Amino acid sequence: MTKVSIEALVTGAISGFVVSFPTDTVPALAALPEKSGLIFAAKQRSQDKPLILMAANPEELWHFCQGSESEKLIWQQVAQKYWPGALTLVLPASSRLPPQVNPNDPGTIGVRVPDSAIARKILSQTGPLATTSANLSGQPPLRTMAEIDAQFPSVLTLQISETELTKESGVPSTVAKWTLKGWEILRQGVIEMANG
Repeated sequence: MTKVSIEALVTGAISGFVVSFPTDTVPALAALPEKSGLIFAAKQRSQDKPLILMAANPEELWHFCQGSESEKLIWQQVAQKYWPGALTLVLPASSRLPPQVNPNDPGTIGVRVPDSAIARKILSQTGPLATTSANLSGQPPLRTMAEIDAQFPSVLTLQISETELTKESGVPSTVAKWTLKGWEILRQGVIEMANG
């Protein structure tokens, strides 16, 4: 059993361990960006499926992204409208992004600020973390900390009452990728967003 307090989970994440906590969509597996390889190994995940960076506020994410001033303005306007929330923006990555987060395509990065007070409390203390849903690759996302604890015994999971998890939608985030033609919706999730 590796259920721990928020304080111990934050300390563990900063020390380089994989941790798990609730978000507004499904529970996350998370680690420092440079420790992303641990998540790929734990999930038995193909390296062509990148992780996303999650942070407590947008300001902590922009320096991992690279674009013109006009592009950044568009991204910030979308973030202002939908964050915190279930929208992942896939943007051109800057050289500050550790390549382990997206091994096959280090030129892009997915970023998100979750609409979950617990998640943002943790992220405000750890800084941005590389995240993904808590499950073995190809299987449905696990929904409870008990399931995550059982499937990933070495992962530090948040000691939390299951009633606190009912705020999760269970639906993955909408994924919108920035292209030369504007937004391309890669996955339609909770937030309705159009191409363009």
